[in-house]
Amino acid sequence: MAKPKVIVQLYPMFPSDGEEDRKAKRPLGNDNEMYHRIVHEWTDIIKAADKMGVWGLGTIEHHFHSEGYEVGPNPGILNAYWASLVENAHVGALGYVAATHDPLRVAEETAILDHLTKGKYFVGFARGYQSRWANVMGQWSDSPATVSDGSDADERNRQIFEERVNMVIEAWTQESVRVKGEFYEAPYPFETGVEGYPAYEIARDAGAEGEIGPDGSVQRVCVVPKPYQKPHPPVFIAASKSQASIDYCARNGFIPTYFMPDKGVIEMTQYYKKVANEAGFNVQLGQNQNLVRWPHVTKTSEDFDRKLREYDLDIYKNFYGPFFPQFPQGDDSELVQGMKDSQLFIGGTVDECVAGWKKIFDQAPCEYITLIWHWAQQPKDDMLEELRLFMDEVLPELEIPDFEPVSAAAE
Repeated sequence: MAKPKVIVQLYPMFPSDGEEDRKAKRPLGNDNEMYHRIVHEWTDIIKAADKMGVWGLGTIEHHFHSEGYEVGPNPGILNAYWASLVENAHVGALGYVAATHDPLRVAEETAILDHLTKGKYFVGFARGYQSRWANVMGQWSDSPATVSDGSDADERNRQIFEERVNMVIEAWTQESVRVKGEFYEAPYPFETGVEGYPAYEIARDAGAEGEIGPDGSVQRVCVVPKPYQKPHPPVFIAASKSQASIDYCARNGFIPTYFMPDKGVIEMTQYYKKVANEAGFNVQLGQNQNLVRWPHVTKTSEDFDRKLREYDLDIYKNFYGPFFPQFPQGDDSELVQGMKDSQLFIGGTVDECVAGWKKIFDQAPCEYITLIWHWAQQPKDDMLEELRLFMDEVLPELEIPDFEPVSAAAE
């Protein structure tokens, strides 16, 4: 038997003394001195978590958070910096909002990161649910944000997302590519290729085979470098409730990242196993899958409630709640209990945490665990003490099969 691979997912929540204080300090996200302090605290956390033996260190892509809730606009820059700090941990992003990016640009950036980390890199992709920024940055392909509601906009977002991710994989794994999707094409224009490229002769004679056509036009594009890992880094895909996302992951050997209550996780792990095996992968229950939870390992049960109020209530009530009405709603006292009832937060004493984690792992022994704290609303030292308790006292009680690596579909 083995232990789950722990990923610590971090993005700063600028601290305030509650909702009213956040309003009084508007726009808190523009507090440059606070960001400077926090971004260097981030460095301390990365180093400490690496020494504690976590498998991975990740961050997000979210933009324009003027209220200071999720300030994480550029995962690639952070990953590159972290690569110079860690000795053992993987670094990565969970993840790039694919519909707002040029897929070939992402393929290049992430391949460089894979080399910087010497193969200790993972990459995640998400569809994007925050319209404030995703609609702005996705305007060039008219990509709307989505909360997986089955609408026409949701379907368009999914089509763009899958097309872009598929193109990243193709660019990673093929010497050169010629791709024409519904929303993106390369070369551009696709029909004629890039005409009038002055240095076509050396590209034709020394570049990738077929890159230059007989008339000197660019007919294929060659993304360099290719990833250090072969065929490519592990690919994680965010999934909150959509079975279609699990289908996509299972058919391609990707790692679904479950932001959902226990019942949904149990159902989806079984479904993923079924579809992945039908697609030709030899996958066991829980293998190649990632469970996300917000933990609090505390001295007493009452301390768990206190931390939920002080560190999580503000963002849960004012940000997550409006996006996800399926989450428990109510006044502040009801919301603290609602966070516990949501099953997304696991906390309490070590014994209570072990029981909470075993409850889900007995039925869904996921290969990966992603832990999210609302740091810097929660002070750095407090968050690190919780991580230490998790790694030293909770994780040793969790067991999963000793999974063999799953081959990527591109092989």
